[in-house]
Amino acid sequence: MSDPRPWFVRVQAWPLPALAAWGAAWCAHLALRALGVDTATAALAGLCLGMACMRFERARWRRVAIAAGFPLSLALSGLAGALPAGWWLVPLAALILAYPMGAWGDAPLFPTPPAALDGLAHAVRLPAGARVLDAGCGLGHGLRALRRQFPRAELHGVEHSIALALACAWRCPGARVTRGDMWRGDWSPYDLVYLFQRPETLPRALAKARAEMRPGTWLASLEFEAPGVAATRRLSGADGRSLWLYRLP
Repeated sequence: MSDPRPWFVRVQAWPLPALAAWGAAWCAHLALRALGVDTATAALAGLCLGMACMRFERARWRRVAIAAGFPLSLALSGLAGALPAGWWLVPLAALILAYPMGAWGDAPLFPTPPAALDGLAHAVRLPAGARVLDAGCGLGHGLRALRRQFPRAELHGVEHSIALALACAWRCPGARVTRGDMWRGDWSPYDLVYLFQRPETLPRALAKARAEMRPGTWLASLEFEAPGVAATRRLSGADGRSLWLYRLP
């Protein structure tokens, strides 16, 4: 099976992915300028392309480096003098909109690969109408993968970012997506809660699941295992990622 990720993500040697993203942003900027587009619009296009590239990286500092490279190099090039002063608020506003302060302790945008949850429906038998939550649903990649596994389930997603929650609701019309804090929401109504979080947050997630979820329900964590706790099952997805399953209590 071919790797579905963009070519600049498949390059493993850092900082080559960042250099590729910066180069793509500059190519877009210069191409638009050559076509007669004004400097501000061309710069905004380059910025948007750079921010689109950053979502494919997992490490937060790498994502920041990818997103910041083009505007910083633009400032150093001297071309920024042609931009309106307010233009520099655009990347800051976009960052805050996508990642509000309250969500900075959680994982950044980790898209669930399409085949990462393959086999979940065979390992976890859920009845029709079962409630499944994607806690921190981002742009809805996890909800789409869950829908393929549980076509008759009632899917829910919660996302702290308003922008991501709106985008997720648009991309996943069959799921009930709400904007909120995954840590404050009640997990007791759900038969399965799915996470793609940082490993540091898993003890907190497991403690919340044990405190709120019913006996016999499931917590699923993609790629990261809860430290010091034996998983009920471990699945290997088509892309090689592990899916750790914990049955409660």
